[in-house]
Amino acid sequence: MQPGPHFLLTPHTLPHHAMTVTIPTRNGRSAPGRQPTALELIRRADATPEPSPAGASPPQAPSPGFSPEQVAALAAPLDRANVRQREQGRGKVNYLEGWQLIAEANRIFGFDGWQRQTIAVRCVAQAERLIGRDQKTGWGVTYTARVRVTVNAGRLPSLIREGTGAGHGIDTDLGQAHESAIKEAETDAMKRALMTFGNPFGLALYDKQQREVTGASGAPTSWGRPAARPATAPQPSVRPAAVQGHPAIPEPRSASQGGQTSAAPEPAQVPLSAETIQQLHSTLRSLPRPMLDSLTQGFRRRFQVPDSAVTIADRITLQCHHDWIEAFLVSQGAEHP
Repeated sequence: MQPGPHFLLTPHTLPHHAMTVTIPTRNGRSAPGRQPTALELIRRADATPEPSPAGASPPQAPSPGFSPEQVAALAAPLDRANVRQREQGRGKVNYLEGWQLIAEANRIFGFDGWQRQTIAVRCVAQAERLIGRDQKTGWGVTYTARVRVTVNAGRLPSLIREGTGAGHGIDTDLGQAHESAIKEAETDAMKRALMTFGNPFGLALYDKQQREVTGASGAPTSWGRPAARPATAPQPSVRPAAVQGHPAIPEPRSASQGGQTSAAPEPAQVPLSAETIQQLHSTLRSLPRPMLDSLTQGFRRRFQVPDSAVTIADRITLQCHHDWIEAFLVSQGAEHP
């Protein structure tokens, strides 16, 4: 028995519209005169941005590269309390210790924001020699090293700097002489690589006049050691009422003239005039709160303002403070005095 027509469905018996397949074009739209498919509707929904709530500002993408605090720290002058001296030849040489540079890199770039890699080490000299006043027989060894420093720079590609250094080891034990020379060579190469990032890493020492080397103003330096207060130290006066949304900023007072100095103060240690301090205070009061908070945090870190201090305003007294604030505002694209 042959099945009835309703049991057999062939293309010839299907309605014409049942065989029609809608194919989306390359731009995701259906051909003219055809109904969009579910896939096309989904694509259209995904491509349509959702409207922002009324009054809401679009999200701001983080700025690429170093943060404003990092830029300000790199542009800051070198603290003279960190500078050491050693005898070399007929004179003295200024230098920074290796641990200080590592601590500065951790502070500015972050503990996970930079790395160093020794890419080459070579022994270039080894010879017997007499050592010390007793003229004991020992060894003199010299190594050269090349070190690569890689620093994360926000959303920009990592920055890579390299430096070459040398190290000398003198010891009665040959192995100890080699160890000392290798360590010194690696540290010296790291210093030369980090130096390219600015004054805090020793760049200021290459200037014979050391115009970007500054001392402390009586507050602890970046390494926690207090320095002598200059003879003419500006003091804050009466604190005015707080501006709405910002901490109270004290009115400045000109530096007292008590005490005599035998030499002119360094440019970075010159006290600011009352007018300049007032202009700085006015500028800071006009900053948006997020920018002011960022500046305050950076200033506290740079000049080691203790947590017990309610405001940084009474710490803005020297030219180095003015220069640091100016560098910060420039990095933010804000107006500065």
